[in-house]
Amino acid sequence: MLRPRIIPCLLVHNGGLVKTVRFAEPKYVGDPINAVRIFNEKEVDELIVADIDATALGKEPNYALIANLAAECRMPLCYAGGVKTPEQVERIISLGVEKVALSSAAIQTPDLIAESARRVGNQSIVVVLDVKKAGLLRRYELFTHNGSRATGLHPVDFARKAEALGAGEILVNAIDHDGVMKGYDLTLIDQVREAVSVPLSVLGGAGSLTDIQDLIRRHGIIGAAAGSLFVFKGKYRAVLIQYPPREEKDALCARAASTL
Repeated sequence: MLRPRIIPCLLVHNGGLVKTVRFAEPKYVGDPINAVRIFNEKEVDELIVADIDATALGKEPNYALIANLAAECRMPLCYAGGVKTPEQVERIISLGVEKVALSSAAIQTPDLIAESARRVGNQSIVVVLDVKKAGLLRRYELFTHNGSRATGLHPVDFARKAEALGAGEILVNAIDHDGVMKGYDLTLIDQVREAVSVPLSVLGGAGSLTDIQDLIRRHGIIGAAAGSLFVFKGKYRAVLIQYPPREEKDALCARAASTL
């Protein structure tokens, strides 16, 4: 049975695990392999690992790191960062990763979505939309290269295009909400959810399990991803890997479903 997914998102920078605020100010929070081991014990639904250096620096994906992550990971793993070709997608999948996320390369060359889906299956292709408000009218716009390059594209339009090309999932990442921990951008999420029928995951802004519960109440079957919520504890943002136990997660989903 389909159910909501609660998904930690880990960012890798200079080989270490970091957390950012609005895609800037990376703060070191530990070792990515150790974090995966802890999340294994906590039985998370799924895990996203994004290498935030690869695309920005024009690097290949770090296949050694990916292989080590896949070997340790006991939950479905989605990898993002530096993927530019269908051959790279195939190689990453061959290492034991369930999903490959495409972002800047897919925006620059949309046929990458179709060819990658053809080779490894739609279910393994996630298209990431990094979005922030821009211009005098503060309209939603797609950005690439860690939020440094504007594309002039509206996320809803590109979400529709990605689905038509064969994306099996859309991941919406709200740059303005990244690391702020004041709630998801529900307006943005509503717009993209209305535009596509493929599975949708969202990232950026979750500050509490109540934020996740409210998101599930609003959209039902959705992927609720978060970074800071699962690596920081308390108002001083002490580093602590955490995730709701199964009973708490089930109760959260039940409460959300009861008000749908």
